[in-house]
Amino acid sequence: MSEPLPQEPLAHGLKQRHLTMLGLGGVIGAGLFVGSGAGIAVAGPGIVVSYLLAGTLAMLVMRMLGEMSAAMPASGAFSVHAERALGRWAGFSVGWLYWFLLVVVLAVEATGAARIANGWAPSVPQWAWVLVFMVVFTLANLAAVKNFGEFEFWFAALKVGAIVLFLGLGLLAIFGVLPDTDPVGLTNLTGQGGFLPNGWSGVVSGVLAVVFAFGGLEVVTIAAAESEDPARAVGRAVRSAVWRILFFYIGSILVIVTVLPWTAMTPGTSPYVAVLDHIGVPAAGQIMNVVVFVALLSALNANLYGSSRMVFSLAERGEAPRSLLAISRGGVPRRAVLASVAFGFASVLLNLKWPDSIFQYLLNAVGAVLLFVWGLIAVSQLRLRRRIEREAPGDLILRMWCFPWLTWVSLVGMAGVLVLMATDEQARPQLLWSAGATAAVLAVAGLRELRARNK
Repeated sequence: MSEPLPQEPLAHGLKQRHLTMLGLGGVIGAGLFVGSGAGIAVAGPGIVVSYLLAGTLAMLVMRMLGEMSAAMPASGAFSVHAERALGRWAGFSVGWLYWFLLVVVLAVEATGAARIANGWAPSVPQWAWVLVFMVVFTLANLAAVKNFGEFEFWFAALKVGAIVLFLGLGLLAIFGVLPDTDPVGLTNLTGQGGFLPNGWSGVVSGVLAVVFAFGGLEVVTIAAAESEDPARAVGRAVRSAVWRILFFYIGSILVIVTVLPWTAMTPGTSPYVAVLDHIGVPAAGQIMNVVVFVALLSALNANLYGSSRMVFSLAERGEAPRSLLAISRGGVPRRAVLASVAFGFASVLLNLKWPDSIFQYLLNAVGAVLLFVWGLIAVSQLRLRRRIEREAPGDLILRMWCFPWLTWVSLVGMAGVLVLMATDEQARPQLLWSAGATAAVLAVAGLRELRARNK
C-alpha cells in the first residue's frame, strides 16, 4: 500500500470464536424475529425470494468489507477504507453517519428491551430498566474488550441456538413427525394465491421491508482490529458468517411460510410465535419474548461498542475531538465509550419523552443511512482493490468474488432499493430525511476540506 496503517493502540483481547459469533449474531435481531411478519404480509411465500435478494446484497457488502479489513484492519474499518480510497471527506462522512446511525438505533433497542422487561416486572418503570441496561453495558464496554467479546459470544450463541431449534421443530412439523401433526407438504406455498400472491411487485416490496434487518454485519470488521491476528481473523469470520446467516434467515422464513398460510400472519406480531403456537410449543410467546429480549440487548451492546470504536478512529485521524483518544490500562477508549453512551442515552430520553415527534424525525434521518454507508463501502472497494493488487497483492487474504462485476451489481442493487424507497409512501420520508442528514454531513466535510486547503 502507499502508506502503512499505524499500529492499532487498542487491546487485542478478542478471540476467533468471539469474532465468528459476532459475525453470526450481530445481524440476528428483532428485525428477523418480529419484523419479518411485515414482509410476509406484503409478499406472501415470495418473501423467501425477498430475503434471498436482500441477503445476497448484504453478503456481497460483507465480502467487500472482509477483503478490505483483512488487508487493512483498523478500528474505523470502512471509514478508514473510504478515507484511503476517496479522501478525508469520505472517511469523515461515512464515519460520522455510521456513528449517528448506531446511537439513534441504540435508543430503539434499549426502549424495546425495557418494554419487555416492564411486562415481566410492571412495578419497575420502563425508564428504570433503560437506566439499568445503559449502566450495565457501559460498564461492560469500559472493561477489557474481552468482556464485550464474552457478552456477545453468549448472546449470539443463544440467538443461533434458538434459530437452530426453531428450524428443527419446523422441519419435524412439516413432515408430520410431531404429535398431533400431519405432513404439510407444499399446500401453504402454493395455496392462498400461489407462491407469489401479490406478484413480483410483492417480492420487491418485501425487499424493502427486510433489507435493513441485515444491518449489523459491519461491526465484525470494526472488532477485527482488536483480535489477536486481525487480518486472518476477519477473513475467517466473514467466510463463516455470510453463508450461515443466509441459511438461518432464509431457512427459518421458508419454514414459517411452509408451516402456516401466509394469510395467517399479522404484521407487528412475531411469525415465529405463530409457528410455535401452531405446533403446540407451550408458552411460545414468552419463549420468543426472551429471545427477542436477548437479541435487543445484544444489539445494544454491539452498537455501543461499534459507535465508540468508530468515533475513536475518527479522533485518531483528526476528524473528531482529540480528547476522545484517552485509553485505559486495559486498552479501552474510555472517553469514546462515554461520549457514545451520552449521545445514546440522549436518544433514549427523546424516545421515551417524544416517540412520535422529535425521536421519529431522528429515526427517519437514519432510515436509509445504512444504504449510503454500504454504497461508500462498495465504491471504496472498487478503488482500493486495484491499488492493493498493484502495491501489496500479498495482503489480499480474502477476495471479493467476480471483481469488479459483483461490486457493480451490488451498487445497482442499492440504487434500486433507494428508488423503491422514493416510490413508497411509507418509506419516502425516511429517504428524504436520511438524504438531508447525509447532505448535512457531506456539507461539513466539504467545508473542512476547503478550510484545510486555504491554510
